[in-house]
Amino acid sequence: ANGNNTPRVARVGLSSFRTEEILEIPNSGGNHSSPFITENTEYLVAGTRFSVPMGANKDVPINSYKENFKGSISFIKVNQETGRMNIEFQLRTPGFNYDLSRAGKGPSHGWFFFSTYNTEQAHTLLEVNASQNDKDFIMAVNWKKAEEYLAQGKAKVEKVKYAHNIYDETTHSATSTMLDEVMVLDVTELKDIVYFIPCPKSPHGCDVDPTGEYIVGSGKLAAMMPVFSFTKLQKAIADKDYEGDFEGIPVIRYEAALHGEVQKPGLGPLHTEFDNNGNAYTSMFVSSEIVKWNVKTLEVLDRVPTYYSVGHLSVMGGPTAKPYGKYAIAYNKITKDRYLPTGPELAQSAQIYDISGDKMQLILDFPTVGEPHYAEALPASLIKDKSTKIYKLEENKHPYVALGEAKAKVERKGNEVHVYMTAIRSHLTPDNIEGVRVGDDVYFHVTNLEQDWDVPHGFAIRGALNAEILIMPGETQTLKWKPLAAGVIPFYCTDFCSALHQEMSGYIRVSPAGSNTPLKFSTGAED
Repeated sequence: ANGNNTPRVARVGLSSFRTEEILEIPNSGGNHSSPFITENTEYLVAGTRFSVPMGANKDVPINSYKENFKGSISFIKVNQETGRMNIEFQLRTPGFNYDLSRAGKGPSHGWFFFSTYNTEQAHTLLEVNASQNDKDFIMAVNWKKAEEYLAQGKAKVEKVKYAHNIYDETTHSATSTMLDEVMVLDVTELKDIVYFIPCPKSPHGCDVDPTGEYIVGSGKLAAMMPVFSFTKLQKAIADKDYEGDFEGIPVIRYEAALHGEVQKPGLGPLHTEFDNNGNAYTSMFVSSEIVKWNVKTLEVLDRVPTYYSVGHLSVMGGPTAKPYGKYAIAYNKITKDRYLPTGPELAQSAQIYDISGDKMQLILDFPTVGEPHYAEALPASLIKDKSTKIYKLEENKHPYVALGEAKAKVERKGNEVHVYMTAIRSHLTPDNIEGVRVGDDVYFHVTNLEQDWDVPHGFAIRGALNAEILIMPGETQTLKWKPLAAGVIPFYCTDFCSALHQEMSGYIRVSPAGSNTPLKFSTGAED
């Protein structure tokens, strides 16, 4: 999953549905065209949405955009055994806005395709100034050639600072490592890595069909959709059939790479996915519909309304070499007359369509929170049988684990207080704690002793900087708390677990700083 503003990439484990790794992306103004993945998971990419100044001097006038602002495409290597990520190299690219992407497959494996906008390189009032050109570009990247340059030592080492966080399911804790350099390949200096294909202005989706032969551009302001041919692209490169260059990067002649245009498909094409019968499905934001068309003949076959202003869509397995088809989901941005009002902001909505026949049929309509972008759909069987149900207590390697109520305790180390706590239906041990002082750093290390599926326990205390922790069966999690005033403060379980869930609570006494209240703890003691 990508984080745009941060910018970061996260790896989520589908056995636990937890974030297992987060990699910060340096040299990025916003990670939008991400984390699209190559056919065999060699790389995932992170393309900057906003170009920014890079290098040693980043303090430059904004109106020096054309001279000083650059784009960056990060190629993140994926360990085939562990899934661990590292930034293998970055491409330094012209100062455009990089929107969305798809990797090649089959004959186009080894290539990546990115939609770009703002080829005008404007820095203010982009809705006008970034819409002057009739065409922007699809950027075709030969990442195999980039690997060759990297192996030849042509990359420059650039000093940066970025974080790499990894979660360990045996210690139930994370480590954060600060890294200080990346390898950068400048595509304006190194030939044959990047080619630009003209595409109607402000393309959003840039989608590759299951055969790997066809690349669909979706110009948001266009009344047609171009479909490019990878075979024709390769011939144009071999014949040097260019219409010019941009910063030394060849611009392919539009007609030379064009398979054809889908005429009058709808208004506001955004995102295209594919079924297993050679058909494409494109979301139309302005005309609020999904349009079905044939990839080879470019003939529009069917259209169905959405409610309303569909943004992205998902076909089962639609981005893969072997789509499942069967269903399409429309993710809609606007719902003004659909549901009861909820103040200034309304819910979004989605519709599921049966696409197994010649005509698309609506089968479910439901509200959603948010409009997912490039959501992936896959058979439940690939996930459900590998689902984690519990963490075995005997495998818990957390440094502050309490393997049973007899191991629960409270220890002071200077101004740090460590509470080794256990949780089991329906009490916490210890549930009475005294001897904590104002200004102490208190660490609640809570071990969930349950070994039954779907019996998590929560833990919260007033004044903590994060709201609560949620501890899965057999797991240990830590909450840090700094008391700022004397008094007796309740703590409690936040996740329903039994009929006596409300009773699963306790108290901690906080004495003034410098006081001599002895440290003690108990559960079930009356005095």
